[in-house]
Amino acid sequence: MKLSRKLAIAVDIGTTTVAASLVDLATGRRLSVAGGLNPQRQFGADVIARLQAATASEENLRSMQRLINVELQRLVAGLLHDAGASMADLAQLAMAGNPAMEHLLLGMPVTSLAFPPYRPLFKTGRSITTRELGWADDIPLYIFPLPGGFVGGDLVAFLYGSSAEPASDRRPSHVARLFLDIGTNGEIALAAGGKLYATSVAAGPALEGGNLACGMAALPGAISRVVIEGEKVTLTTIAGAAPAGICGSAVIDTVAELLVARVIDQTGRLLSPAEIPSNLANRLTTVAGEPAFVLYRDAERLVYLSQHDIRQVQLAKGAIVAGIEILLGRAGLRHVDLQEVLLTGSFGAELAPHSLKNVGIFAEKMVKIARFIREGALTGVEKALCAPKGMAAVEQLAQSLQVIPLSGTPAFEKLFLAQLDFPKL
Repeated sequence: MKLSRKLAIAVDIGTTTVAASLVDLATGRRLSVAGGLNPQRQFGADVIARLQAATASEENLRSMQRLINVELQRLVAGLLHDAGASMADLAQLAMAGNPAMEHLLLGMPVTSLAFPPYRPLFKTGRSITTRELGWADDIPLYIFPLPGGFVGGDLVAFLYGSSAEPASDRRPSHVARLFLDIGTNGEIALAAGGKLYATSVAAGPALEGGNLACGMAALPGAISRVVIEGEKVTLTTIAGAAPAGICGSAVIDTVAELLVARVIDQTGRLLSPAEIPSNLANRLTTVAGEPAFVLYRDAERLVYLSQHDIRQVQLAKGAIVAGIEILLGRAGLRHVDLQEVLLTGSFGAELAPHSLKNVGIFAEKMVKIARFIREGALTGVEKALCAPKGMAAVEQLAQSLQVIPLSGTPAFEKLFLAQLDFPKL
């Protein structure tokens, strides 16, 4: 049956995954949601690889633009079909992503992102139509602003959805709130003293299940939680399917649990079976000449965490913690001064705060004040679509951000190296 009300579609274009939702503009209610892998991954798992590919040839740039737009049209068509609606019912689209994803969406040159000064070609939001992207239909489209560096529209959307507006926030200005959007491009913001500071770090795809021996996105069959009690390993998978791989939330869980069980040492080394006094030693094996811990094995597949995987987690952890420390230092704060930590990302499940503490991403107090927001960026895009003058508020928020660039700065490099080891448990 044809819907008479006007609809809108919100999109979060992630490096690893793409999420889209259909909302009713009259009620602000989400009608349905859909997602999939970003098809640009054939050009590389992370932002840097795709930027390199896009600067290598115009053909690569056009291919990546075409791939993401085809995927977006597929998601939009599916959402409308499931709601019994058509493009005629669609009044507006809005999309947010990191600077690289938004440039590739538009087919814009990415040289200014791939090389110093690492700046986007636009900072304010862009109001265009889908036809300008090569779509058959001509629907108004708003693309979120890019405040600077690798601080993108996805962080702006997350902040807006979380009411992080220093000029009009209901919360007192002395309340310090930390925002973490942990993904391939880790984006961090700090609201403190009536100001908003933001930065980004190259966390890599490991925390989204990418670039790992058995990594996968948060799809059915992905191991999403891991608990080790004594010598028993308990796995939870998405949709209850047979384990097929490991997504980001389980990567953090596994490393945290293995640290507690003394299977991994502070330096990140997987111990040998002879060094492990429990029967967990039986799960240690060698795959392609590299130590690995087996999570699941059947006649068809082997799902494990390799030594290389653990190193990828260490690199991500070091970058994220260094970024947090830089922002706290800029605001003249310490971890104990934080009143709230809001966390989002495409992990596949809600990250356990104690796991983040055990791997060294969270300080002790942060565990108690952390709150996970599922689909943080997507929720913010929805809010902007449905709120009166939502896009104007988004622009104001983006302009209020004080972007702190970290690339190549001695302070960041020193903190990053100091944070590579895991904490002593």
